[in-house]
Amino acid sequence: MIMQPTWLLMLSWATLFVGLVSAVVVVVDDLVGGYRQPVKVMELIWPVTALYFGPAAIATYNKWGKPQSPRWRERHGNPPKRSRRAAVVIATCHCSTHCTLGTIIATVTIFGVGSEIGGHTLWHEYIGDYVGAVFVGVLFRYSAEAHTGGRRVWTAIRTFARTDLLTVSVFEFALLIWLTLVHHLVFPEAPKPSNPVFWLIVQIGLIIGFFAALPATSWLIHRGVKVEPRGTPQ
Repeated sequence: MIMQPTWLLMLSWATLFVGLVSAVVVVVDDLVGGYRQPVKVMELIWPVTALYFGPAAIATYNKWGKPQSPRWRERHGNPPKRSRRAAVVIATCHCSTHCTLGTIIATVTIFGVGSEIGGHTLWHEYIGDYVGAVFVGVLFRYSAEAHTGGRRVWTAIRTFARTDLLTVSVFEFALLIWLTLVHHLVFPEAPKPSNPVFWLIVQIGLIIGFFAALPATSWLIHRGVKVEPRGTPQ
C-alpha cells in the first residue's frame, strides 16, 4: 500500500468537508429557510452539485436557483430573466447529478463486494459509473412521468435517451479519461474509497466532466431538444 503525503491527505479532507458543508448550506436554505424550488428535482440537484463545486455551487444557487422560489418572489418580485448561459449551466447540473449519484452508487457497490477484473476494480468501476448514471437519469424521468398521470418506463427511457444521454455520455467519457490518467500516471495503486484522496480524485473528475458536458448541453438546447423546466418536476 502506497502512503500519500500528509499535505495531500489534508487537502482531500478539506475538499470533502467544504463540499459537504456547501451541500448542507443549500439544503438548509431550501428546507429550513423556506426557499423551496418550484421544480422539485432541483432540491436534489443543487446540493449534489455543491458536493463537488462547493462554494461555487452556492453562488450559482443564490443567483439562479433561489430566486425561482415562491418565498423569494414574495419578497422581491419576479426574478430577472435567465440567460441562455444560465439555462445551459442548470441543464448540465441536472445531467451531472445523474453521473454524480451513479458514481457514488457504483463505487459503494463495486468496492463493497470487491468486484475485480484481472485483479483491478477499474473496468468494473467504469462500467458501473456509466450504468449507474443512466439508471439514475431514467429514474428521474420515470419519476416525472408520475406527475403527468402515468408511470411509463419506456417513455422515461426514450425521454432520457433523447434529452440526456448525450450529455451524460460526454460527462462520463471525460470523467473516465481523468480516472485512467490518474491511475496510470499518478497512482499506479489506486486509492480506495476509504481514503479521502480517492474522493478528491473523483471530485476533480466530476468538475472536469461538468465542463466537458457544457458544449453538448448547449447544442441540445440550441436544437430545442432540451427545454428548461419551469414550475413542474423534470
